Amino acid sequence: MLGLNTLRAAVARPTTTISSNASSAAASSTTSSQLFRALSTTTESLKVKSTTPPPVANQEERIKYFKIYRWDPDHRQKPYLSTYPVDLNDCGPMVLDALIKIKSEQDPTLTFRRSCREGICGSCAMNINGRNTLACLCYIDPKDEEGSKSSSGGGGDVMKIYPLPHMYVIKDLVPDMGNFYEQYRSIEPWLQTKDGKTEGQAEFLQTREDRAKLDGMYECILCACCSTACPSYWWNADKYLGPAVLMQAYRWIEDSRDEFQDRRLAELDDAFKLYRCHTIMNCTKVCPKHLNPGKAIAHIKKKLAEK
Repeated sequence: MLGLNTLRAAVARPTTTISSNASSAAASSTTSSQLFRALSTTTESLKVKSTTPPPVANQEERIKYFKIYRWDPDHRQKPYLSTYPVDLNDCGPMVLDALIKIKSEQDPTLTFRRSCREGICGSCAMNINGRNTLACLCYIDPKDEEGSKSSSGGGGDVMKIYPLPHMYVIKDLVPDMGNFYEQYRSIEPWLQTKDGKTEGQAEFLQTREDRAKLDGMYECILCACCSTACPSYWWNADKYLGPAVLMQAYRWIEDSRDEFQDRRLAELDDAFKLYRCHTIMNCTKVCPKHLNPGKAIAHIKKKLAEK
């Protein structure tokens, strides 16, 4: 009788073990499924959302025409304007969004510079509706901009886009910035001291008041919007340094840590380098960073007059 009971217990044990294993497998499967769903949700939340608004069914088209300056040095053809229609319902709010859309969907040969899309790099500087500005900061539709007035200087159904004026064109909307950067290099835009750093010195210190003197100058992104809006720079770009470079020159003249102020001023004391500025103030009007190059140039002239 004892042997029969032992046999029954031995037969019952595997059944219990199999049932236990099945429960563990089911629990493991449930946990894996939950983990997968959590990871999927996290991945979806990390996806970069498109800046282009989703199309709305039965929405009336808002067609805007862009007349864009075109010239290719590889083709023996004079410069011309190409017209591209863009539905603003399927496009971002900025001119740069439209240019990218045109290049992606209509004409891959269209050439222009761009980088940050945040008004920091200055790459997408161009002339839009007769005004020098950054394509990434210029609204297509005046109603899209806070304050109601368009930064491009005009509305209507057609927007005209040219490269920065009075500069050699490499291709389409890409100007040759070589002369501009060479002028910037000529002012030696870096900190200069007579003795250099002492042993163990970490940085060159200045007071908060001296640091505040640089506000309104160090923010310049060298986009050349101001210089190419200046008539004096149009006619004397080979000699006149222009608003952007002169403002940067004054930025180092005003820096309390720099010890070569007199030499910097002496190098600017020239009839063409500095005094071609006639305070027309186009530079201040078009600056996309809202700086005042004309004021900086006036301060340089004042310092030279006081010497």
